[in-house]
Amino acid sequence: MSKLYLVPTPIGNLRDMTFRAIDVLKQVDLILAEDTRTSGKLLKHFEITTHMQSHHMHNEHKTVESVLQKLKSGQSIALISDAGTPAISDPGFLLTRAAIEHGIEVECLPGATAFVPALVNSGLPNDKFVFEGFLPVKKGRQTRLLMLAEETRTMIFYESPHKLLKTLTHFCEYFGEDRPVSVSRELTKLYEETVRGTAKEVLEHYTQKPPKGEIVIVVGGKSKP
Repeated sequence: MSKLYLVPTPIGNLRDMTFRAIDVLKQVDLILAEDTRTSGKLLKHFEITTHMQSHHMHNEHKTVESVLQKLKSGQSIALISDAGTPAISDPGFLLTRAAIEHGIEVECLPGATAFVPALVNSGLPNDKFVFEGFLPVKKGRQTRLLMLAEETRTMIFYESPHKLLKTLTHFCEYFGEDRPVSVSRELTKLYEETVRGTAKEVLEHYTQKPPKGEIVIVVGGKSKP
């Protein structure tokens, strides 16, 4: 039977790949990969020979229809991103929505995603939280920050290393220099680290030590009166 599988892949350490994920990727008719070169290394490591096709943020609007036709014809297809769980700040939502609208079964496997260990590592309240992903680069950024300044739940952001200082500076400006912040980078990799402190302290740290690698920022919510 046709089915769309959303299959998480490791965010760094290949040993975080699940047995079930390997089985599914070996059994499906086609794998949709964000970057076939990056995913090719992963598949080779686990001796997965299933055919791959490119499916990324720049072409997903154009490829959804052809993928749907394959699913309707009875094929089973797995969607993977370069790292982590598809559709979490990665391609996947459009295809998932389209598959559901056309009555095609969708199954998401549990697995790696960067924000969960970053949230737990932060030591900040995690009973309630909001995932913001990447902040707007220009248009809408100020409006978003002004709104989030009033958020009382813990907030989670993704950021690139070359924009981290700018974002931390904005957090100091909009949230206050004393707002608790935790920055996790290179999660599950050899040089994994988590830096905790106030927004000002964490900004000073990374001003002196420019960051590298994938970054997750966890910010405490506004204190209730």
